[in-house]
Amino acid sequence: MAIENWVARHVESLTAFRRDLHQNPELLYDLPRTAATVADALRAAGVDEVIEGIGRTGVVGVIKGQSNTSGRMIGLRADMDALPIVEATGKDWASKVEGKMHACGHDGHTTMLLGAARHLVESRAFDGTVIVIFQPAEEGGAGAKAMIDDGLFSRWPCDEVYGMHNRPNLPVGEFTIAPGPIMGSVDEVRITIEGRGGHAARPNETIDTFPIAAAVIQAIQGITSRTVDPMDNAVVSLCTIHAGDAFNVIPQAIEITGTVRTLREEVRLHVENQLTALVPNIAAGFGAVGAVEYIRMYPVTVNHDHETTLAAAAAIEVAGAAHVSLDMPAVLGGEDFSFMLNEVPGAMINIGNGPSAGLHHPEYDFNDDVIAWGCSYWTTLVRQRLPVN
Repeated sequence: MAIENWVARHVESLTAFRRDLHQNPELLYDLPRTAATVADALRAAGVDEVIEGIGRTGVVGVIKGQSNTSGRMIGLRADMDALPIVEATGKDWASKVEGKMHACGHDGHTTMLLGAARHLVESRAFDGTVIVIFQPAEEGGAGAKAMIDDGLFSRWPCDEVYGMHNRPNLPVGEFTIAPGPIMGSVDEVRITIEGRGGHAARPNETIDTFPIAAAVIQAIQGITSRTVDPMDNAVVSLCTIHAGDAFNVIPQAIEITGTVRTLREEVRLHVENQLTALVPNIAAGFGAVGAVEYIRMYPVTVNHDHETTLAAAAAIEVAGAAHVSLDMPAVLGGEDFSFMLNEVPGAMINIGNGPSAGLHHPEYDFNDDVIAWGCSYWTTLVRQRLPVN
């Protein structure tokens, strides 16, 4: 097991850094402490340039190799934001901020990339330039897109970009990856049905929005089961419904919200078209008005074939071929690293978090034993992709 000796010597300080982030979680773009802590740590490590405020609160570090004969540049990305969840781990380093916690391991992702940055600065054992990207607002805020729109890849034109996420219940020291679509698109749906409200004792004088909503909900379930190829992946989940304020008043309007997940852009467009046609027509059949606001959030996360092979090669050097899987099943959870992969060839790999509560669960915690493995993966990937002649 080729865990970096340097990382092994520094894992205690990196663990302390991770636990400090865990105790002080911040959400979306509101990351003043987290971003400043990362930027200060990069400067203390001797990173050549540290730029703050990319995509509002993102941080970019520029690390130059011992030479630059190739002129190549690669990007390594970690996310920094937490979630609006009340922590239930009971750990000594549990969140000190009520209602916020690192329930997805972004504190660990940030720490692993910081550790790699420290080692790369000390060794400079590569030819070219490494950009370490610390991103805000992965949890629903499209921070990756914000950084791109703010000039991330125009200012630092990377040849390749790589991401890494922890995976609960995959053993520590194991990695998994696959080419092609690995995570779903993430879209939000807002449905409004406008009828005519009135007294519950005189429904004949109203256009009751509840039967219309029931018909809409039932019909929507048929989109994926009856209009999408069974060999494709798609789900429409309706998750909230809001209407009325009194037990004896038929409400004028109903609002339903939900999410759509797919693994192919063609299927995504098909579901969007089905929804936007279905709802108004059903409502009209009852004499009401139906409308759909379809909000595209994250595209499908698609690993590039060649870069997937390269990422796997680095993991194999670190963990051994028996501990690296190249057939990771796709999931319909979303990831805004997809925006970066749409701009630059690259891949996202999953690293084992060991026995663990699931992501976004109140009892989840990043496993500090993973830090050394993640740092070693990043530094090995850099050496392989930017070899010294």
